[in-house]
Amino acid sequence: MASRRPLLRLLAQSRIQSRLSNSACRRTISSFSASSKASQHPLARYLGVTALSLLVATPLFYKMAVDEPYMLDAPTLAERDQQTKRAEAITNASPMRLRMEKFIKEQQVEIVRALEAIDGTKFRVDEWQRKEGGGGITCVLQEGKVFEKAGAGISAVYGTLPKAAILKMRANHKNLVNGANEIPESIEFFAAGLSLICHPRNPMAPTIHLNYRYFETANPDGSSGAWWFGGGSDLTPNYLFEEDAILFHKSLKDTCDAHNKEFYPKFKKWCDEYFYNKHRRESRGIGGIFFDDLDETTADKESLFAFIQESLKSFVPTYTTIMNKRKDMPFTEKEKEWQQIRRGRYVEFNLVHDRGTAFGLNTPGPRVESILMSMPLTATWKYMYEPEPGSREEKLEKVLREPKEWV
Repeated sequence: MASRRPLLRLLAQSRIQSRLSNSACRRTISSFSASSKASQHPLARYLGVTALSLLVATPLFYKMAVDEPYMLDAPTLAERDQQTKRAEAITNASPMRLRMEKFIKEQQVEIVRALEAIDGTKFRVDEWQRKEGGGGITCVLQEGKVFEKAGAGISAVYGTLPKAAILKMRANHKNLVNGANEIPESIEFFAAGLSLICHPRNPMAPTIHLNYRYFETANPDGSSGAWWFGGGSDLTPNYLFEEDAILFHKSLKDTCDAHNKEFYPKFKKWCDEYFYNKHRRESRGIGGIFFDDLDETTADKESLFAFIQESLKSFVPTYTTIMNKRKDMPFTEKEKEWQQIRRGRYVEFNLVHDRGTAFGLNTPGPRVESILMSMPLTATWKYMYEPEPGSREEKLEKVLREPKEWV
C-alpha cells in the first residue's frame, strides 16, 4: 500500500486539475457564447468550437488514462485478508480461510505446550514469510530427553494457480472455476494446514504423524470459490502394544462416528492404502485415518470444519496417554537397532511415495527445512536384514503386511 501513496497524491492533484479545467470550460463557454453573437465569421466559430472541445475532452482523457487503471488494480486475496485482520477480530462470521488459520495457530500452541511438558525441553520456533503472501511457524524439538525429534508446523499461504494446475484440479472439483467452460489463465488460492511428527527416543514408544489442511480458490471479487479439507493421523510403532493400537483407533473412530458413521471405515482403508511402502510390500505403520478433497459433495463447510477441529483436538489426550506409558520402559541395544531399521523404512516412504513431500519439494521456492521436518534424526539400513522367527519384531512385520481392524 505504501507504494501506492505517490499515485494517490497524483490522483488527488488530477482531481484538482480536473475541477480547474471544468471551471475554465464554464468561463470559456460563457465567453464563447457572448463573442459568437458579436462575430459570425465561420473560421472564428470553428476555432472556438475546437478550443472548447479540447478543454472538455482533455480532463476526460486524463481521467481515463490515470484513474481507470488504478480502479482496475484490485487488491490481492492476501491484501484483502490482511486488511480484514487489521480491522476486526476473527469470528464465526469470518471467511473460513481466516478461521482455519486462527484454529491451527491455537492448536500448535496447545500441542507444543503438551509435548514440552512430556520432554522438559523447549521447542525452537521459526517464523517465516512467503513472498506471494502469508507464511508459517515451524516449531522443532531435537535431541530432547524423551523425543529424539518432534515438529509441529503451521502454514497459511497465498499464491496463484496456473492454467495447467487448474485443469488438473478440476478433475476432482468441477466447481473450481464456478462451472465455467472457459478456463482462466490463473486463479488465486489459499492453503492452510498443521503438520506434526514425533520420533521418540525409546523404541517402545511409537512415532506419530498427523496433518489437517484446508484449500480454497478465490473469485475475482475475493469471495470463496472452490474449497476442500484434507488430513488424517497415523501411528507407527516399532513394537506392537495392542492396547495402544486400540486406544488410538478408537479415539479416531469416536470422532468420525460423531459426524458420519461412514467416515471411519472409509478413511481407515484409505490410510492403509496410502501409507504403504510398495517396494517393501508393507505398511509404514498400523494406520489411522486419511482423507482428502472433502467438499460440499461430502457435507457442508461448517460440518466438515467441526470434524477437522475435533479430529485435531483428539491428538493431545490420546498420544500423551500412550507416551506416558511407554517413554520410560526399559529397552536393549538390539531393540534400539530395530527402531533405527524401522525409521529407515519411514524415510523410504516419505522420499519415495509421499505425495505431500514430492509436491513441496517440486514447488518453486520451497522451504525445504519445513518440508523435511518429518524426517527422523537418525535411521539405519542393514543389508538383507530379517527378524528372527517368532520374535516381537516379526510379529510387527506380520501386522504391517496384513492390516488389522483394531476397533
